[in-house]
Amino acid sequence: MRWRDLQGVEQGRGQVTLFGKGGKTRVVVFSAQTLQVLESIRAEAAINDPIFQTRRGGKINRNSVRCIIRAACKRVGIVERISPHWFRHARASHALERGAPVNLVQLTLGHASLATTGRYLHARP
Repeated sequence: MRWRDLQGVEQGRGQVTLFGKGGKTRVVVFSAQTLQVLESIRAEAAINDPIFQTRRGGKINRNSVRCIIRAACKRVGIVERISPHWFRHARASHALERGAPVNLVQLTLGHASLATTGRYLHARP
């Protein structure tokens, strides 16, 4: 995710366009407050610089993210092995619990089949 991928606040929200696994494009919508926090850390970064960087200024990769999450869990005493993919599952389950349409969750997850997304329906009351 680079600074150029961020788009300004519209109707109280911001968004970022990402290119993920399988060459699929995803649009992630977030609050205006989140956009403000991101912009506050920008400093002198160029438009093509990665938003989240390694200590040496490069872009972080999936292994870096996994290490960051595991270190954060360890600091707060979470002993279960939490992964970035766990957050993906949690987000989908929470969205469905809060009444999001299953086809919208399918779209945001990038699932080709609605049946794949349907696996998250077990979390609904």
